[in-house]
Amino acid sequence: MPPLRILHIHSTFSLGGKEARAVRLMNAWRGEAAHVVLSGVPGALSARDAIDPGIAVDFPSDHPPLTGRPSLLRYRALAAYMRGFDLVLTYNWGAMDAVMARRSFAPMLSLPPLIHHEDGFNDDETDGQKPGRIAFRRLALPAAAALVVPSERLEAIALGPWRQSRARVHRIANGIPVDRFGKDASRNAIPGLVRHPGEVVIGTVAGLRAVKNLPLLVRAFAASAAVGRLVIVGEGPERGAILAAAAKANVADRVLLPGFLPDPANYLGLFDIFALSSDSEQFPISLIEAMAAGLPVVATAVGDVAAMVDPANRPWLAAAGDEAGLAASFRRLAADGTLRQTLGAANAARARVAFGEERMIEAYRALYWGALGRARP
Repeated sequence: MPPLRILHIHSTFSLGGKEARAVRLMNAWRGEAAHVVLSGVPGALSARDAIDPGIAVDFPSDHPPLTGRPSLLRYRALAAYMRGFDLVLTYNWGAMDAVMARRSFAPMLSLPPLIHHEDGFNDDETDGQKPGRIAFRRLALPAAAALVVPSERLEAIALGPWRQSRARVHRIANGIPVDRFGKDASRNAIPGLVRHPGEVVIGTVAGLRAVKNLPLLVRAFAASAAVGRLVIVGEGPERGAILAAAAKANVADRVLLPGFLPDPANYLGLFDIFALSSDSEQFPISLIEAMAAGLPVVATAVGDVAAMVDPANRPWLAAAGDEAGLAASFRRLAADGTLRQTLGAANAARARVAFGEERMIEAYRALYWGALGRARP
């Protein structure tokens, strides 16, 4: 049987949670599918570097525009572009125009099935969804054969405000290759990090975006008076704001921003505590990776975070924006190595049971191939 021809339409293909998952699925299926990837942000394609050599994937630039003012002419061009594929996969709000294109022109054109994925909200919806986007989703999403979400919270939103049918909504938890984590990290895996006896390293992996509220993390670290370093792995527009917060809190010499580093399995073992300070999350893959690496977690209890960590770790979570709560958790865990080991072991055990990659891959395979009426290969 020839490989499936799959069109992926992303809001951006810069490496993040949804992009990492899409890449893992591409790599898992190898010759079973050939892929074309479009990004709503031109040039935002850094996740392509994580695709294994030999995977059939193209990144054309001559596709119809994915964003802009609603236009039947643009929607028709998008719909016509889809005709060359067996399956269309769309991701997040930035790809919603493609979903509307299918809704508008499927009756006139022979179009492949479309499956839409929602992993969270843009920075401009941290405090609540925009009514116009809710209405647009209600109108467009019936064009999708399925709507996939990773979290309980997004599932409730899809069934509630977006008014999607129970049969259309599929919750598939994110998964990772847990066995790759928890191994000894290379001492030089994080450039610039030098560990000294008695110091504790608090670390996070995140895009440096406003919704991650990393200046809050810096302030909580400073307020905790923990002896050690804060390491923030990632890149993005908030780098200056993070450095300014570190300088203002007099911890600039103890805050390290090494930039983007590939393959967290190589360096998470250098952290003693994993931190997450986001104002909004759904089902963060970085959290699963940290749990699999055997780390205790100090985080804001947003999205499904509280449901993800082991129950023993839940007292160390704080409400969104709670600087004092985060600082108190850092202070206590930094002072108690035995407690860190106990919580980390509990998180690792939960990650192995609940968040293995194989379960996720098989769930997506069944959904995608099932939308085409094909049995699993």
